[in-house]
Amino acid sequence: MEGWDPSTKSTLTQIPLLTIKAGPRDGAAWTQRLKEEYKSLIAYTSMNKSKDNDWFRISAANPEGTRWKGKCWYVHNLLKYEFDLQFDIPVTYPATAPELELPELDGKTEKMYRGGKICLTVHFKPLWAKNCPRFGIAHALCLGLAPWLAAEIPVLVDSGMIKHKDDVATSSES
Repeated sequence: MEGWDPSTKSTLTQIPLLTIKAGPRDGAAWTQRLKEEYKSLIAYTSMNKSKDNDWFRISAANPEGTRWKGKCWYVHNLLKYEFDLQFDIPVTYPATAPELELPELDGKTEKMYRGGKICLTVHFKPLWAKNCPRFGIAHALCLGLAPWLAAEIPVLVDSGMIKHKDDVATSSES
């Protein structure tokens, strides 16, 4: 964690680490891992809300907890930009990090793969590998998606690649 800003360090130390090394193929152990994932996500969400930094909603989209969907948002120039968020838990999880997808941004930035999967290979994947199995979904959001949104959304807005929903509504009414 050396070289990280104090805010990131503080946030990361408050997200509970996970202890169970299990993936979707591991039956009862996976169920226990999912419980840890939920505890970690709840802690992270609660911490964000207490700091008035609420920026995502997410939940399992299937009973097995292998497909997740939700929303994330980023505020730029006092305007809120909201995006669908989805991902699948890889069968090799937790050794492999989930690939976070923002489908509506597909093709709008070079820092994204086909299907709207955000690029996390250079900075986040080595960190995930070093901290496996202690990192989980909350850590992927905190250290993967949050910095990606902070780096990419202002550039996409300023370049006109994405428009605020109110701007789109106004231009379509004209």
